[in-house]
This record gives sequence, structure tokens and C-alpha cells, in this order.
Amino acid sequence: MPQLIASVEGVEIKHVYLQKDRTTLGRSADNDLVLDNLVVSGHHCAFELRGLADVFIEDLGSTNGTYINGKMVKRQKLNDGEVVAIGNFRIQYLAESAQPSGFSETTAMRLDALGVPVGTRGVFQVLNGSSAGLEMPVVKAVTTFGKPGVSVVAVSHRRDGYYVAHLDGATEPTLNGQSIGTHPMLLSDGDVLELASTKMVFLLKQ
Repeated sequence: MPQLIASVEGVEIKHVYLQKDRTTLGRSADNDLVLDNLVVSGHHCAFELRGLADVFIEDLGSTNGTYINGKMVKRQKLNDGEVVAIGNFRIQYLAESAQPSGFSETTAMRLDALGVPVGTRGVFQVLNGSSAGLEMPVVKAVTTFGKPGVSVVAVSHRRDGYYVAHLDGATEPTLNGQSIGTHPMLLSDGDVLELASTKMVFLLKQ
């Protein structure tokens, strides 16, 4: 069965199997694949399944466009392995039901190697300012923190742990004093994230 694998800065955030004749992608909650980011239009594009394996992508008049191989597309057939670009998001199309990367048994076993018990949840606790002590759980596949245009990070929850990546803004966030670049960084219990003027500690809780 064909599927779509969405990622941000190399970190997988969602995957959807194309089971219906028409699968929609956009920022609005009524889409089959929801990407909650301002670069994505409310109803950005659609994937149409024709026959058993032919899949066409159609831009739905989006504001920022839908791109394949650097070219804006309106409607075209997808080839196996092609990657659709929407802002910082990358959506890979796979014609067959190969198991998505990051969800294999081998990767799942890394939880034990990391010493992270199954069922553990990630939480950020604010360390300074008027919100000091406030706890913000990471409950979605990807959660964004920060102020758009200043500094925004994406925190992704994968089966092998939590990852943070710089998503937007001119001010680079830091993790334990180290700049967070384009490559996602694995979060550990007690790590301190500085986002503009806000400091938060990452905690793993049962």
C-alpha cells in the first residue's frame, strides 16, 4: 500500500497510508495529514490514488506552493521515492508498504540502550521569567516552541527518544550552551534548552 512519510530537518514526524481515493494535506484539522505550521495552507495539496498504485499530487491553490525537485507543481504523477517539499517539510512518497524509517524493531530496541523506560513522557519546565516552574508536556508527534520570526524549535517524539531541531527565526537556540543547527539533536533528561530569552529544562517522567 502506498504511503507518505513526513519529516522536518531530517526528523520523521508522521506517516500516512494512502487507503482512500483522495488524501488531503494541510494546516486545518480536517485534513488526513495535518502539518500545523504557517508555511502550510489550510488545505495545501491532495494525493489521489488511481487504480492500485498510481498516485497523483495536486496543489490546492496553496499560498507557498508545492515543490518536487525544486520545481513548483500543480498536478503530476508521483514516482516511487520522490520527495515533496513544502517549506521546511519533506514528504516522501513510497509506492509500497515498506516500514517507515524510525519505526523498525531495531530502532525501537534503542530505548533500552538509551536507558529510557517504555511509557516515559517528555516535559519541558520553564526555569526563568514570570512562567518559571510551568511544565509543558510533549504529547504530539511534533511540537513547536518559541516565537515565530525570532526563534522556533521543533521537538519530535520518535520511538527511540525525543529530538530537537531549529525550525525558524534568526536567533539560534542552544542546547546545554551548544547551538542547535540544521541536524536534529537527541534530548536527554536534564538538558537545558535556551530559546531566545527563555530557559527550559527537559525532563523524562513516568
